[in-house]
Amino acid sequence: MSDGFGVSRHSAAACRGWQRCLSPAVLLGAIATLAGCAAGPDYVSPAPPLDPRFLPSPAAFPPAGGDDGTQHAQAGAAVPERWWTAFASPQLDDTVSEAIADSPTLDTARATLEQAQQAILAARGGLFPQVDVAASGKHARTSIGADESVHTIGNLLAVGPTVSYDLDLSGRVRRQVEQQTALAEYQRDALAAAYLALTGNTVTQALTAASAREQIAAVDDIVAVDRHNVELVEIERVVGKASDSDVLAARSQLASDLALAPPLAQQLSAAEDALAILVGKTPARWQAPRFDFGMIALPLEVPVSLPSAWLKARPDIRAAQAQLHAASAAIGVATAQLYPDVTLSASWTQAASAMGPLFEPASRLWSVAAALTVPLFHGGTLKAQQREAIDAFDAQLGSYRQTVLTAFGQVADTLRALEHDADALAAQREALDTAKASLDLEQESYRVGTASLVDVLQAQRLYAQARVGYAKAKGLRYVDTAQLYVAMGGDAHAWADRDAGHREPTSDAGRPLDRRHAGGGE
Repeated sequence: MSDGFGVSRHSAAACRGWQRCLSPAVLLGAIATLAGCAAGPDYVSPAPPLDPRFLPSPAAFPPAGGDDGTQHAQAGAAVPERWWTAFASPQLDDTVSEAIADSPTLDTARATLEQAQQAILAARGGLFPQVDVAASGKHARTSIGADESVHTIGNLLAVGPTVSYDLDLSGRVRRQVEQQTALAEYQRDALAAAYLALTGNTVTQALTAASAREQIAAVDDIVAVDRHNVELVEIERVVGKASDSDVLAARSQLASDLALAPPLAQQLSAAEDALAILVGKTPARWQAPRFDFGMIALPLEVPVSLPSAWLKARPDIRAAQAQLHAASAAIGVATAQLYPDVTLSASWTQAASAMGPLFEPASRLWSVAAALTVPLFHGGTLKAQQREAIDAFDAQLGSYRQTVLTAFGQVADTLRALEHDADALAAQREALDTAKASLDLEQESYRVGTASLVDVLQAQRLYAQARVGYAKAKGLRYVDTAQLYVAMGGDAHAWADRDAGHREPTSDAGRPLDRRHAGGGE
């Protein structure tokens, strides 16, 4: 029976209410019934949102004008695993590859995943008989007889195997295996998320460096024009064509424009230092490539996955669902504590007073036993633990839903940003073209004597300012394009599955761990 949260509430009526009657017949019937079920709900994935797209209407990017190109959203297209190659930059490809190879963040995620995989093997061990060998020796004084007047002093040596096996009638161990498997899937998705964040941040920092470098070049041109203008005004003051206030105004403009350079230089340095950290090096030991937009192409065909496929590609959504599965299995573990448990045990012991007869047939002892444990009263602890697990599941369900909504919002925001980036870049392109045309006109007028050098310098300055705005808008468009690939999931799970496959844990028998959900899973 469904509870409305995508999972079935705890088990059938045959697995309830055994405490009402504890007659042997009822207990035997309950044991037979429990042997075929696992307590708690069987996990069912929550129904995803039915939205056919991320925006009210299909994404469409306006033309940016000039030679900047028009981007097109490829609806339903899959995102390639190496999505950054769409920028057609060998330098960028090499930097991302270096980051993947040497990032301590990925090493941490890998180790955490391996830890979770070993936890599965540890939980699976409870499904098998537990075999131990024990040996003991003691020297003791023993009193015998009715009045204990006879005393003997001697040795007692014992050695032999013991075997115990929990029948797991309520499925507690199977639910524990299911829970650990889901937690391992969560760690695998966390590895994919780390990979996606690493590649996305590397590309973003490289594009940020390229944008800062282009803006710095334009600011340098502005400063050069300002310096020339100061020199010209000072000469004109000497000959009486300019006043002291004109000189001060020119110097003030130079100082104001000089202040534009340090923030951009800091932005470039911060991006290059961040790249060093991302590739696992210190800034003192690694020099970032010289990224510039002349060597980086803007992807014009950008994939926009269908939401149904995208939900399976986003590592954060997959991770939230794995946590939800683990919470569901935890309900089963807590519920199983309410039901009877049967443990079988056997021992074979050789016991004697000396080593010589220790292994003779007459020294042999053996036993076979079955133990039934029925919880009767625990002060409400077991029921409280069950309710706690149910509440934890409900909380995780809310977290999963919020993760999905946040991810939808991220994609929608990025698509909107690309639409606005194209408009902004088109406006900056028009401003740049207008400033260039004005500069050409002033230069031609200066050659024929109808414009002064000051007019030409002012046109040059306006053109350089337009270049700064254009470079900033261009960089933002590049960065938002990279962010769209990241928001789409970047096919990170394919890389994580392959990477984790190289480190597949093995059982004691040397067989690869079966990753299918065990014990009442899907």
